[in-house]
Amino acid sequence: MSRFTFVSGNVALDLAGTVQHRRTDRTDLLDGPEALSRWVVEAGLLTSTPPAGAADLTAATTLREAIYRLATDEAEPSDRDTVNAFAATPPAQVRLAAPEGVERLGPLPAALSTVARAAVELLGGPDRARIKQCMADQCTRLFVDTSRATSRRWCDMLECGNRAKAAGFRARHRVT
Repeated sequence: MSRFTFVSGNVALDLAGTVQHRRTDRTDLLDGPEALSRWVVEAGLLTSTPPAGAADLTAATTLREAIYRLATDEAEPSDRDTVNAFAATPPAQVRLAAPEGVERLGPLPAALSTVARAAVELLGGPDRARIKQCMADQCTRLFVDTSRATSRRWCDMLECGNRAKAAGFRARHRVT
């Protein structure tokens, strides 16, 4: 079973979400090059698991943290340059596979370029104003609120939303 979730509505924010509980009990789901290779495939960036090394993991976490800071308005002066540099690398190649389907091919830097390009489009476009952080106490996941009234509060109803609603129910029905 995968530890990765893809509920942010944008692959760049999904990469940022590979760190859980940033403010309290920080857990990095990209705990090695193999985890990065798995994430790239599970995110749909590449069809086959690419080889990854320590330098690739460092590159991915550098990109991840720059995206997170830019999305939360905590950017450092170099973050914009970091994302732009990754976006300048050629992205993954796509081709129509037989008999149907799409193959995404390339090395790991191509996958990171695809993530950076998604970040550029999101952070520089009209959906930037729709980026929110989950309202659950421990969660620090970011997401794009595409609800009509822009009233989404949780990154995921199955996880954080359900916990919050259950806690609210218990609080309202607590015997005193």
